[in-house]
Amino acid sequence: MKTRMIFTAAFMMCVAVLVGQTRVVAHRGYWKTEGSAQNSITALMKADQVRAWGSELDILQTADGVLVVNHDATVGPDKILIEAANYADIKDIKLPNGETLPTLKDYMKAFKKECRHTLLILEIKQHTTDEKMIKASRAVVDMVKKMKIKDRVEYISFMPVICDEVLKCDPKAKVAYLSNRMTPAQCKQRGYTGVDFHFSQFQARPHWVKECHDLGLEVNVWTVNSDAVIRQMIELGVDIITTDVPERVAELIKEHEAKK
Repeated sequence: MKTRMIFTAAFMMCVAVLVGQTRVVAHRGYWKTEGSAQNSITALMKADQVRAWGSELDILQTADGVLVVNHDATVGPDKILIEAANYADIKDIKLPNGETLPTLKDYMKAFKKECRHTLLILEIKQHTTDEKMIKASRAVVDMVKKMKIKDRVEYISFMPVICDEVLKCDPKAKVAYLSNRMTPAQCKQRGYTGVDFHFSQFQARPHWVKECHDLGLEVNVWTVNSDAVIRQMIELGVDIITTDVPERVAELIKEHEAKK
């Protein structure tokens, strides 16, 4: 218990140091490295190793209720629709790095055991019906609670029904909306704690960064990989950059901070 308390305090202190400085989220984990793959447990470990502030992952639920980590609605060479399949139908499918398709439970177990520097940024994906999205959202929040990692996760989604359900299940959860179908003010009205828009939205409306901050919303941008856009987003004052190149973003943040 004492060791856990010391780790929690150290972790929160690390997070506090980053307040006011742009933070880095590894998009689908840090997968652009040898031996890694998108949404693999290896990608999560590598994100932690480079001390990314967050590691993003994508979540879908099978027909029999198992949460799995995968970006696309389908998986494997046969393009099996995850939400229509039982877990037994897809459990042996391999990722490009040879790992087996991870369940969210196994992913979280590895995170809890091994990761010391990164948060989990949980993207709950669109399913074909509101009923399925609500069911998946409840299951994800329940698993977070059971794993006792509430203070180390944040939620994102393109679907308002998912964002809303997460907040119903956990009113204190940090939830950011991914789509461009709402303004910052509308996101605030729904109770979200942040926006997570494509960087082009802020290129077109740079005043939205200040508007978000005035509303008390955090600003995350995705998926930013070129030096020019990374620098532009840092200059705009966004809070978080989601990227496939977390080490490069960290370098450019340091470069920017050194010029202050």
